[in-house]
Amino acid sequence: MEKYIKRNIESVVMRLSKGFPVVMVTGPRQVGKTTMLRHINKNINYVSLDNLNARDLAISDPELFLETYKTPLVIDEFQYAPNLLSYIKIRVDEARFDRVFNSGDDVNVMYYLTGSQSFLSMKNVSESLAGRVGIIEMYGLSTNELNMQSDEIFIPEISELQKKKISNKPDSNKIFERIFKGSYPELYINENVTLNEYYESYVKTYIERDIRDLINISDEIKFMKFMTSIAARTGEELNITTVANDAEISVPTAQSWLSILVNTGLVILLEPFPNNVIKRTIKRPKIYFMDTGLACYLAKYPSAEILEASAYAGHIFETYVVSEIVKTFANNGKDFKRYLFYYRDDKKREIDLIIDYNNKLYPIEIKKGKKPNGECTKNFEVLGNLNMEIGKGIVLCMCDEIFPIDRDNYYVPVNYI
Repeated sequence: MEKYIKRNIESVVMRLSKGFPVVMVTGPRQVGKTTMLRHINKNINYVSLDNLNARDLAISDPELFLETYKTPLVIDEFQYAPNLLSYIKIRVDEARFDRVFNSGDDVNVMYYLTGSQSFLSMKNVSESLAGRVGIIEMYGLSTNELNMQSDEIFIPEISELQKKKISNKPDSNKIFERIFKGSYPELYINENVTLNEYYESYVKTYIERDIRDLINISDEIKFMKFMTSIAARTGEELNITTVANDAEISVPTAQSWLSILVNTGLVILLEPFPNNVIKRTIKRPKIYFMDTGLACYLAKYPSAEILEASAYAGHIFETYVVSEIVKTFANNGKDFKRYLFYYRDDKKREIDLIIDYNNKLYPIEIKKGKKPNGECTKNFEVLGNLNMEIGKGIVLCMCDEIFPIDRDNYYVPVNYI
């Protein structure tokens, strides 16, 4: 029997299930969305629209489909039948009417909608189910989940971080093994699958199920080149022209394909910090793969040891750190895009990450060394021009303990995330 790894986002799902009749869980393919929902409620009804018979019924006769599968119901890959949403709305409104006027049962969650193609679903959801749906973004396993620990939102208040009980010091080899392996649950519960076999199958499935309807079949080889080019640039500012040249496609095509990667959850864009006071800032986003193992596979690194010794190590380490911080927000029901930014200006002054939380800014540098040069915090001073409270700056790195660089900045071990 395969082991289930408890997901920290479960509490968010259960909370929304009490407040909304429909809960939508989106995220990349194979991160465990359906498994998590069926674990929370083992008696819940389930149907997948990957099943062509179920999909055909959902498209041709949505009323009969909803009569056939009783609530509460998980509808997996629901983006294949977006016309269902209008009929779900009718059923939800009827249940609410019955509760208010006929002393009917309380309306808790009726439908869970899961899908890996949020770009096909979000517009329909917002139009059909406004006020009726709770939306959750789910990613792969966090390091905290693998260690059977909770995910608190990562806010680098030094006094709070110092209260954490962290027993292990950062181990560079183990961290790069974790980076190389990635975060898909199957890799941690199935001992019979190899990394290369898994990611080869994953990419093939991704293109066949999520991409084929969106690009010409003749472009699949170029799409692979495009994905590889993005993977090689994870943790960098996005230069879409360079990526397009690598893949031998036009810039508009590259922009369209990038939106596919973003909206299927494989990559995220970290936007520059928005403020009119700081002039001459760079407007391009930084790009990160949300699964470091997939990025390493696409970038053709054969082992964690070679990865750690490579020129790619700094960028993939930063990618790992940012993705783990994003998961702490997602696993607490927060949209990272409201809180996480970076800074770079035309003088090449850069801050890897800025957390904007409760009207307070926290500048963060990310370095893979054990004790980086304290000069790496010098760019934090640019935030002093803002009319906002600035928290202590930190350098997330491989150091053994929280230790002051100066009165305003600290080294923080990466395993405090």
